[in-house]
Amino acid sequence: MGAPEAGVLPGELPWIEDGGRVAPKDARVLSRLFLDRLRELEEGTAEYQYARNTLIEMNLSLVQFAARRFRNRGGGDMEDVVQVGTIGLIKAIDRFDLSREVEFTSFAIPYIVGEIKRFFRDTTWAVHVPRRLQELRVALAKSKETLAATLNRPPTVKELAAHLGLSEDEIIEGLVAANGYVAGSIDSPGGDDDSGDGGPKYADTLGETDPAMDLFEDLHTLAPLLQQLDERERTIIEMRFGQEMTQAEIGAALDLSQMHISRLLTRTLNRLRAGLLAA
Repeated sequence: MGAPEAGVLPGELPWIEDGGRVAPKDARVLSRLFLDRLRELEEGTAEYQYARNTLIEMNLSLVQFAARRFRNRGGGDMEDVVQVGTIGLIKAIDRFDLSREVEFTSFAIPYIVGEIKRFFRDTTWAVHVPRRLQELRVALAKSKETLAATLNRPPTVKELAAHLGLSEDEIIEGLVAANGYVAGSIDSPGGDDDSGDGGPKYADTLGETDPAMDLFEDLHTLAPLLQQLDERERTIIEMRFGQEMTQAEIGAALDLSQMHISRLLTRTLNRLRAGLLAA
């Protein structure tokens, strides 16, 4: 099949020469059009490939935006991070359902960030460690934090084993394997001078975490969770946090008692909080 004529692709899709040059505002509108058409096209056809590839190009800015959050982490350069994030974008394109009535950007960001996090989880090791032990390291870190808060001291191997339902030998194996996660200290000299006296350290070159990036991820993770609420729950959330109404004002508007509004709000916020922690 030859190249489509300039202007419109068969099936009424606009012909876009370079999706990467489409403005973000236009990309949001065009993405819905292309996603809708993609569901009707037969996989493997030229039209399908055009629609899918253009969607990827138009939304690469999402990958680059998400990747910047990880710019100060080791284990891979930014080009690798962007490539991994693009895999998350492709998964989001293939799994997006327009009937969800969720913005594609809100749906795609968790997929992109998830792929990047998995990349760092699997590659930020000084030595090769089996996936089983990598996952055990994460579980141990969480258990140590939980038990330390309860016991007011670092937990013993025996206490960790009981908490995780594992043998003490498995806990020890996990603790030893965790030493392969980082090869050196951030207080090590960061320059070419090996003398170590007075030179800049790696820690001196690390930027601070941008809280706006965390907020961006949380908001995009939260959007699909809000869509799962019923109409009344979404209305109360909008009135409380969007319009900044008091519980008494919300109760008066919905003809409900303030106590009832308080219970509904608490229940809804707990659901959203649990969803965010599980994401």
